[in-house]
Amino acid sequence: MSRKRGDISKEEIAKQFLLPERQSKIDTLLRQDGQAYCICRSSDSSRFMIACDACEEWYHGDCIGISEKEAKLIKQYFCIRCIEEDPTLKTKWKTKKDDSATAATNTEDRKSKKRRDRNENKTDKKLKRCGDCMGCYKTEDCGRCDICTKKYKHGTGRQKERCKQRICINYGGGRRKRRDSSSDREIPFNAHLMTDYPRQCYGPVCTNSARYGSKYCSDNCGLKLATNRILQVLPQRIQEWALTPCVAEDKNIKALDQVRKQKIEVSHILQELDKRHKELDAIVERAKSVTVPDNFEYDQEEESEMSMYCITCGHEIHSKTAIKHMEKCFNKYESQASFGSVFKTRIED
Repeated sequence: MSRKRGDISKEEIAKQFLLPERQSKIDTLLRQDGQAYCICRSSDSSRFMIACDACEEWYHGDCIGISEKEAKLIKQYFCIRCIEEDPTLKTKWKTKKDDSATAATNTEDRKSKKRRDRNENKTDKKLKRCGDCMGCYKTEDCGRCDICTKKYKHGTGRQKERCKQRICINYGGGRRKRRDSSSDREIPFNAHLMTDYPRQCYGPVCTNSARYGSKYCSDNCGLKLATNRILQVLPQRIQEWALTPCVAEDKNIKALDQVRKQKIEVSHILQELDKRHKELDAIVERAKSVTVPDNFEYDQEEESEMSMYCITCGHEIHSKTAIKHMEKCFNKYESQASFGSVFKTRIED
């Protein structure tokens, strides 16, 4: 570069950063001679000003909506920019007792806490019970809430307090606790959107200024941004859901496989039964078609007239009475038989 950096004027530097949202801020910086303060970026220090305890930037009271009287009640102040960067930062307000000594303050705090505990104990005793909710049915402490932990930690000194799980929902749930004086002033959740200077609309391809207390210039911009986000996120989520295995679906698939196997087994059994049924029908039909021969009775008569000889006595006997005759004949000859020996039988007297 032929020209040195020191030769470049402020106007030429500003032209290199011609951004619409920064043009007004650059013009203000070029017009002022001294140091710029506040969100209005002016060097006027004659008005009332308050400094941020985080970034140490000075702000005019009328620009941020804080009067000099209200500033005396603020213990710690944090600007909107610091709160947006760190949401844990909150402006703290002084109580009425902050002007007294520290020891006296601690003593008063302890007394007020004891007084509040006694009042809560008295109100707990006077609580009505409906007898139908879960709080009325429970007879033992849960051991997990803050009252139970304090009760076990400090011993029997706090036994009068009732467990939160045992408080009646219908009668005890509507009771409001006294708010601390330090939390009387609550900052709304959209305080960072309530600014005096215009803010850029968050809508897609939108160059308008956002409404007071909102991120968008209109409802259409908010709907467009929400639609774009859904179209970007939803397809990927659907694919992930499709790829994720489902336990219930796996169980259903296994159950269907088991039902199919049982169906196949039952079909085989039915086929076997049909086959046997056909065979039985064929046997019945064949039996119906069979005829009795004419010489069947003659053959029976010939068989009935058969005779045989006894193996014991040798007599001719009828075939029907052969078995009885042989038994009687065997018993008869058995009783007539005698056995002898060369040795004399010893008979003891």
